[in-house]
Amino acid sequence: MKFLLVLPLLALAACSTPTRQTGMLSTYDGLAAKPDAVRASVSDRKDEAGLERVGRVALAPTLVAKNTAEWMTPTERTTLLREIDAQLCFELSERYEIAAPDGAADAKVRAVLSHVRPTGRMSSAASAAAGFFIPGPIGLRAPGTLGGLGVEAEMVGADGQQLAAITWTRQGMAVGTDNPSLSRIGDALQFAEPFADAAAKAMTAKDRKPIKLAKPDPCAQYGSRMRVEGMAAKFATGLYVPQMSGAKAEAPARP
Repeated sequence: MKFLLVLPLLALAACSTPTRQTGMLSTYDGLAAKPDAVRASVSDRKDEAGLERVGRVALAPTLVAKNTAEWMTPTERTTLLREIDAQLCFELSERYEIAAPDGAADAKVRAVLSHVRPTGRMSSAASAAAGFFIPGPIGLRAPGTLGGLGVEAEMVGADGQQLAAITWTRQGMAVGTDNPSLSRIGDALQFAEPFADAAAKAMTAKDRKPIKLAKPDPCAQYGSRMRVEGMAAKFATGLYVPQMSGAKAEAPARP
């Protein structure tokens, strides 16, 4: 029944539009838009030959572009940057060995937060209530709830040459599986994982095979890879709850 109700609204689920480049990557040359990207605006490039020579990568903390998301509190900013760092670590550790902060690496990965649109809290509560009375896999988001995230990232070799780069932007959708949230950064936090997945793919040579996860987990400082608490919160309340999703406000310890 719910599916039939939302069919006329599918046209409202507009795609994201690219954000302006921050100028903080080493180069933007060769970036090409991906027309097959789903629900996001993506441009990327990769040096296949260069990526084939990379075995170990170092991860730099995510930076914030100038004049970006000045509405965020320090806690919101730290939480979002930490979640981007975490998701990049989770995704890249399935493809590369993750170097210690002071260890040698074949390449470095750095990301820049380029855009954040706040999630509307009051309208999110209304959306969650509607989802409770009309359950189903497809959710409806009320006007004013839709947040967004934009991130740029690159992998640079030890010689300073860019091996891969990506610009990625996604907005919440009125119809779909994006969960409403009472947090102003609810959508942005949820989109950190699909961004990291796209970034890791852009930074991986086509023929590279997944690797066995190292022990101890090189991403353990970011918490569990499985966010079962967040799934439970969504089931119980219809809302994305950052405090139960695994996203943390505390910055990880860095030597």
